[in-house]
Amino acid sequence: MRNIPAITKNLLIINILMFAAYWVFGRLGINLNDILGLHFFLSSDFHLYQLFTYMFMHAGISHIFFNMFALWMFGRIVENVWGPKRFLTYYLACGVGAGLIQMIAQFGSFYMIASEQIPGFGFGDIMTVAHNSEVALSSWTTVGASGAIYGILLAFGMLFPEERIFIFPLPVPIKAKWFVMLYAGLELMLGLGMPGDSVAHFAHLGGMLIGFLLIRYWRRRPYSGYDGFYDGYEIREKRNFIDRIKDLKEKLFKKSQGSSYNRTRNESDWEYNARKKKEQEEIDHILDKIRKSGYDSLTEEEKKKLFENGKH
Repeated sequence: MRNIPAITKNLLIINILMFAAYWVFGRLGINLNDILGLHFFLSSDFHLYQLFTYMFMHAGISHIFFNMFALWMFGRIVENVWGPKRFLTYYLACGVGAGLIQMIAQFGSFYMIASEQIPGFGFGDIMTVAHNSEVALSSWTTVGASGAIYGILLAFGMLFPEERIFIFPLPVPIKAKWFVMLYAGLELMLGLGMPGDSVAHFAHLGGMLIGFLLIRYWRRRPYSGYDGFYDGYEIREKRNFIDRIKDLKEKLFKKSQGSSYNRTRNESDWEYNARKKKEQEEIDHILDKIRKSGYDSLTEEEKKKLFENGKH
């Protein structure tokens, strides 16, 4: 657990604690999934907060195990690339987006079922039919982190498209980009072909869709810092950047040894050494900040200072 980045670690802990609470309260006759799970928006049991809480609830051991295994396996890598702030934003956005798209899919199912069973049914009858179908609609409850997890799978595939991974039961490794496409195609096929399935296939697709839109937005957003750090297709540049970070202290130390390097006119030895010491302390602070919180935590001034020093 010590090598797992902060947000991934905390998400794992929260999900496990919530599952333990679900199990304990269940023994007392209280179903937390009915309270915190995401109900269909036409049901009286629906509450807005459920769009956030549902992604921390799970229906069983296998459900939470596979979700948390995928979060541990892929989430820690994505967080190390993006940093904690961006990763948490992405995770929550994919989870909420997945819930919204799942409810849209549920509304489509509700409308088709009502149209088939009620002659002359139209949009004006929706609320009346929903009220009369309250018991059935209350059972349309979605739980699980799968929407957010599928968003992370997509992010990994876009960040490391050529990375090879093993998928059971395939005997050979498959590139991450094909892995993502395979899962997306499978979910779409199952969602369209098995409408009565208890698995929220459209929530999975929703998480991937929101993730794709977010990554596309971030790639097109202008940065005054290092664009390649966020661009998965420029991962080689990211690695070069990290190598430059590792070498920066050594370069600054070497510069401080030359008494004539960048010395201003009429600057005494004491003034020069004091200035160089202050500059090195500032760079050390920036490097420590990157290690703890990721590159995205830097201010524009800190980014500028970092790369100005890296050019020499």
